[in-house]
Amino acid sequence: MAMTMNGEVQLAASREAVWAKLNDPAVLKTCIPGCEELDKTEDNGFRAVAKMKVGPVSARFKGRVTLSDLDPPNGYKISGEGEGGVAGFAKGGATVALADKDGGTLLTYNVEAQIGGKLAQLGQRLINGSAKKLADEFFANFAKAVQG
Repeated sequence: MAMTMNGEVQLAASREAVWAKLNDPAVLKTCIPGCEELDKTEDNGFRAVAKMKVGPVSARFKGRVTLSDLDPPNGYKISGEGEGGVAGFAKGGATVALADKDGGTLLTYNVEAQIGGKLAQLGQRLINGSAKKLADEFFANFAKAVQG
């Protein structure tokens, strides 16, 4: 099952400050809902473990995330895949763009993802709703981290 999602969030910080936080594993770990581990790898990426619950399906996902098309402090492409055992898998990517706006930074994101296994059987509406909720939670946490 494929899905797309996009949005934007206004942050009260400079592009350079937002860029630094977007590349800081300690900040990202606290912002990603359910994240248990996030370790930087040598290849512009991270190894991650996150516990997720989508509807009735709960799983611990282990995966890799890679950053590419790095354009500091303007944005990057992030791609990754995770395996959740019987729950299934998720893989996808997002482009993240930063622009100066209203004395702060406007972060824009476009996500494309694919899921399979038990998760894909839950139905498009439940999956999209859960994905939107996770994204909203991440960006609310990230906005606090940037301002704090």
